[in-house]
Amino acid sequence: MISSPTNPTATSSPARKRVLSGMRPTGKLHLGNYMGALYNWLQLQHKYECYFFIADWHALTTDYADTSNLRQNTLDVALDWLGAGLDPETCVLFVQSHVPQHAEMHLLFSMITPLGWLERVPTYKEQQENLTGKDLTTYGFLGYPLLQSADILIYQADFVPVGQDQVAHVELTREVARRFHQFYPAQPAVLPEPQVLLTPSPKLPGTDGRKMSKSYGNTILLTDPEPIVRQKMKTMVTDPARIRRTDVGNPDVCPVFDLHKVFSTAETQQKSREGCTTAGIGCIECKGWAADGIVRYIAPMQERRAALAAKPRQVWDVLHAGAERARKRAEATMQQVRAAMHLSPTLSQKES
Repeated sequence: MISSPTNPTATSSPARKRVLSGMRPTGKLHLGNYMGALYNWLQLQHKYECYFFIADWHALTTDYADTSNLRQNTLDVALDWLGAGLDPETCVLFVQSHVPQHAEMHLLFSMITPLGWLERVPTYKEQQENLTGKDLTTYGFLGYPLLQSADILIYQADFVPVGQDQVAHVELTREVARRFHQFYPAQPAVLPEPQVLLTPSPKLPGTDGRKMSKSYGNTILLTDPEPIVRQKMKTMVTDPARIRRTDVGNPDVCPVFDLHKVFSTAETQQKSREGCTTAGIGCIECKGWAADGIVRYIAPMQERRAALAAKPRQVWDVLHAGAERARKRAEATMQQVRAAMHLSPTLSQKES
């Protein structure tokens, strides 16, 4: 059972620093999504004033040609968040497009941001090279790092939890804030520069040994039932040097053992290492032990998620309530931004 937050200002506390982060709705989350971001969010929600959003506008920057699954994907992400333990009474959960101030801030930033700043973002050319089946020569794709900057700065976030590969995006955000203040100085500064909060993330390979990713088709979903988890684990690559059952293996180069490190008990890890290095066990047995740990870990999430999935209206209510809270916070920033830029006050500002 979940409920919409009863106190719209429950997360607002001057004693707590503010954190902002989001995820694109690409469908049900996998173990890599969980360990790469969501696990960390579960800890942060108790320490910071957290705003977590489902980035449906960001999804359009690469998947604009087919939006037929966008609404369902958004619901699936929300279900996985709540099933994993994000608490709408503790943090603000919302959908990006439900807070139009994000778009307004993005538009204003687009007026002052040099084109070269966006073209030099590392992921701009990387994704164009990797996603060759999509036409990414669009304004939206070029500008998505600036939309990220708007997402962050509109909440005047102190920290942004990211992996090392996203540090450049936060640095762009800091540059945008500095440029804004060069043109529109105000005291105190309207847009504080956010700091990176590096996310500790264990190595979590997919079934083919590469990074777990939907684009590689090598994922284990948080929602996969036990038989599917075990079947996927049976196909997982192992130490390439261990060809025969009688060959000794090296757990330190085996993707399966990387999963043991995250999901298995210390006792099981020791048993697996000993059996592998002495050829006392085969890879199939080792994979079965890893599957045991994964199944045990995700079972409580799946149980909570299943209860929520039976009442999707409640999930949307949580997201809508979160968006209302987010809009209030975002509008407070926008009023300062409009004033600094000498834009005409809106009706709501006149009334206040």
